Amino acid sequence: MHTVYTGQPVRVIMTYVTQPSQSLSMKHFKSEFPIAIALAVLALGFTLEHAAVVHGGMGLWGLLLVILAAIIGVAFRIAHHAEVLAMRLGEPYGTLILTLAAVSIEVVILVVLLQGAPNPTLARDTVFSAVMFDINGILGMAAIIGGLKHGSSKYNLDSANSFIAMLLVAIGVGMFIPDFVPEAQWKIYSVFSIGVMAIMYLAFLRLQTVEHRNFFEYSAGTEEEAHDLAHSPNALHVAAMLGAIALVGVLSEVLSVLLDAGLSGSSLPKAIPAVLVALISASPEILTALRAAQNNRMQTTVNIALGASLATVLLTLPVIEAIALFSGERIVMALTPVQAGMLLLTFLTVMNNLHDGETNAIEGISHFVLFAAFIALVIMGLI
Repeated sequence: MHTVYTGQPVRVIMTYVTQPSQSLSMKHFKSEFPIAIALAVLALGFTLEHAAVVHGGMGLWGLLLVILAAIIGVAFRIAHHAEVLAMRLGEPYGTLILTLAAVSIEVVILVVLLQGAPNPTLARDTVFSAVMFDINGILGMAAIIGGLKHGSSKYNLDSANSFIAMLLVAIGVGMFIPDFVPEAQWKIYSVFSIGVMAIMYLAFLRLQTVEHRNFFEYSAGTEEEAHDLAHSPNALHVAAMLGAIALVGVLSEVLSVLLDAGLSGSSLPKAIPAVLVALISASPEILTALRAAQNNRMQTTVNIALGASLATVLLTLPVIEAIALFSGERIVMALTPVQAGMLLLTFLTVMNNLHDGETNAIEGISHFVLFAAFIALVIMGLI
């Protein structure tokens, strides 16, 4: 390891001696072991799917959990490749790639599940659950961990304000207003919604990476940068990500069949599929955000938590609305009173907490309590 000092502020750069190519190839193969496991699980799922659906019981739910674990394993590999690209490109491109990777997983699974048993509220419940996971779950746990270790963690206040402003408008246009759109005019509003969401995302993408890039960066004076060992080409990581996302889609086909069979005629909460989709897409982000908070990089955590929520709304809703227009059947996006109340509390809390450029454990607890309330409402079948 070599340490290079480049003046004030101190910048520590860690580099590693490259190993022989054969050793690196073996290491790459071992690191992609979850993909190989997922392929084996996929074969198992196709083989046992019919028998599990027919017999039900523990066999069905056991196979479902195995498929779910395989999808989460693949999701972590997608996040890994996204992190390598993020590390090379730096902020804000780094967290942008991470959030796009997570949202792509969510969209793929959601589209597949929508082809199963009719569930007109699945898309709405998934987007709502994702926001609860990202803001109250990720931000809450990260603020607690960062606060207990560092007292308070700083971030760029402009980034939080920008994210919140866009989120309020996006959720208002996509999930509040649809409740007041008559059935006869829903197609017109869907076309408008798709267009305005696309404009908002492209505009925000431009501002985040060009004019206001400094909003989404924060330097604490000492920066540590770790270069990946392999020095493999970026195209390889992009190809691996795309292949893994496709694998998630195929695994989701089996998951969809098992979920429909398991929930049919049962008293289990109907929001389970939506929560599972949100959990799968958020699981890699959770670990990344918590590691960032532990290392006192709250800016990365804020970018991930709020950026993932914004990307979920601005990218998922247009896809769902497009599917509805194509099929000619309206998909319910209007929030229930309970969901609207939870979102109102969430935004009031996040606006109050993210107002001074610092987070602490007390603020984290307030978000985590809201996340616990969300889980309780799901278990009670009220969401």
